[in-house]
Amino acid sequence: MFESFIAKSLNIGEKQVSNTLKLLSEGSTIPFISRYRKEMTGSLDEVQIQNIEEQYDKLSTLQKRKEFILSSIGEEGKLTPDLQKKIENSWSATELEDLYLPYKPKRKTRAEVARQKGLEPLAKRLMMQIDGKLSSVVSAYVKGEVKSAEDAIKGAQDIIAEWVSEQEGARDKVRRVFSREAVIVSRVVKGKEKAPDSAKFSDYFDFSEPLRKCSSHRLLAMRRGEAEGILRVSIAPEDDKNIEEGLSRIFVKGQSESSKLVEEAVLDGYKRLIKPAIETEFAGSSKQLADEEAIRVFAENLKQLLLAPPLGQKRVMAIDPGFRTGCKVVCLDAQGTLLHFEAIFPHAPQCKATEAASTLSRLVDKFQIEAISIGNGTAGRETEQLVQSISFSHPVQIFVVSENGASVYSASAIAREEFPKEDVTVRGAVSIGRRLMDPLAELVKIDPKSIGVGQYQHDVDQTKLKKSLDQTVINSVNMVGVNLNTASKHLLTYVSGLGPQLAQNIVDYRAENGPFKSRKELKRVSRLGEKAYEQCAGFLRIPDAANPLDNSAVHPERYAVVESMAAHLHCSVDDLIAQKQLRDSIDLAKYVTDSVGMPTLKDIKAELEKPGRDPRQHIETFSFDPTVHTIDDLHEGQLLPGIVTNITNFGAFVDVGVHQDGLVHVSQMSDHYVTNPLEVLSLHQHVEVKVLNVDHERSRIQLTMKDLQKK
Repeated sequence: MFESFIAKSLNIGEKQVSNTLKLLSEGSTIPFISRYRKEMTGSLDEVQIQNIEEQYDKLSTLQKRKEFILSSIGEEGKLTPDLQKKIENSWSATELEDLYLPYKPKRKTRAEVARQKGLEPLAKRLMMQIDGKLSSVVSAYVKGEVKSAEDAIKGAQDIIAEWVSEQEGARDKVRRVFSREAVIVSRVVKGKEKAPDSAKFSDYFDFSEPLRKCSSHRLLAMRRGEAEGILRVSIAPEDDKNIEEGLSRIFVKGQSESSKLVEEAVLDGYKRLIKPAIETEFAGSSKQLADEEAIRVFAENLKQLLLAPPLGQKRVMAIDPGFRTGCKVVCLDAQGTLLHFEAIFPHAPQCKATEAASTLSRLVDKFQIEAISIGNGTAGRETEQLVQSISFSHPVQIFVVSENGASVYSASAIAREEFPKEDVTVRGAVSIGRRLMDPLAELVKIDPKSIGVGQYQHDVDQTKLKKSLDQTVINSVNMVGVNLNTASKHLLTYVSGLGPQLAQNIVDYRAENGPFKSRKELKRVSRLGEKAYEQCAGFLRIPDAANPLDNSAVHPERYAVVESMAAHLHCSVDDLIAQKQLRDSIDLAKYVTDSVGMPTLKDIKAELEKPGRDPRQHIETFSFDPTVHTIDDLHEGQLLPGIVTNITNFGAFVDVGVHQDGLVHVSQMSDHYVTNPLEVLSLHQHVEVKVLNVDHERSRIQLTMKDLQKK
């Protein structure tokens, strides 16, 4: 029904849209469609498929609204063929509401009160703007609740003002001026200049900017200040004169006494009714656009965070640093299982650094630790220096890991389920260790809003944010693939076609029957039917399976294609994977069928080259400048190594080791103009920065990357 409209708006072929919607309606997931149904969609990616789904949902909602409006107006007996056609042909929510406005059930407005007094005929007479005196006409309405001629005229003008405000052309005219000339103005609320937390909004105490040029982060900052009672924000053209004159030209005819009264009513209708309504409309639409942009940036940051390089299956010591309460130390085996926990107190006030170093050295030997993961929160730098100073008996890699969300996880139901006998300090330290081993597997247990990336995530539409972030997690999990025999229930939940119940059933099956030996065995899992198997099988890996394809992204439905390739070359599938010359000799065109096209065949060949390959990059160690510990150690012109911790539209935040991230404004990222910071930098990227300015009062650090070589 909506295919042509969606195709045109997204610049995608109508057949691609139609096939995609068909697959979605059949229960196929976005990752499955983008990976295994390229012939049907024309190789659309996850973002394009998600856009199609969102457009369809919007149009479906709009269609339901149209049906309600047609029914509502029809029940009033006011639905003309022309109006019905206009409503049916409208695909703009704004236009639709404008068409409905004159027929919408009204609350007790000034115009409605005037109608109840019998003044609507007078309003119609005034709108005719006939020359001549009105006194005799008006006097006929001075009766009952209407006490004077002035009351009659005022009531009639209230009715006219409402007519003007409901006229589609008038609203559209005002809307066009707003779109060109609206200015967003922010002022501090009197008496709030020194209120707690008001300083963070000081840039907006006296601020104005054309709305069309206002960036999403500035708009969201102003709206947050408004919500906290610090700022007063308005949206309007700087000069209403052109609008008022334009509306007068529409409704006012001639120079009669009636015309002057109509002109007064038109101006009242604009100032009292149309202008506030259009301001509300633009406040809503600009907030929606800002939300969408903030959600997009957040989702991209989250994707980069989830796809951060993993250390892999190594024995890890994790340290959750602290001063007074000490540092919590846990030792994990290569699968992330907790082996040992204890606390050390190397920092003030206990200052038992020597004893702490001895304990860490002993634990590294006892548990054959290969890497140490240190949280980057309070006492993180001091703990890192302590660990760096220890001469271990064998090589140990040392990493500083973001703590964002670890405390949220440690107090969650998921953590209590995993470690029912351990307290929050142990759980938090385990999370710090596991997120080094495999960030994706650990971060899926935490609400994305608590991970510490994005901008103004608590100010945007929470329903849209959750949907976007959930889809980002799903896409990321399925892009990497999941080890069927080691994945937690929480990681399996995000695999295409599964969900919480089937994920739990898989874990239960594993516990009862041991590791899966093949993908086919999934069909024995309780309630995992053919559709779920189709959707999930290609994303689940079995490293030691007898069939090597079970540890690849080749879908079981295409195993026969690979086996046919091997048969034609008189070799086994193992030989095909192991020998490049065999793979190079494959003529893919021979295997094209009605259901298997060249895109799928190319994917299969690429997968045979590196079956089960993790698409994430390799992890690198990093060290801060050892002379820098606090913001007081920074000075203008200083060169420092740093780690990108967050990326926004206006710039990137970089940790230089002082517990306060510095900002590289978008204008300071490169010697050339940068439109999108995400095209220049990535989360957790190691960079070199120069200190531009240090604002000690507001704890703000300005950095630059101009003229510097990125690492």
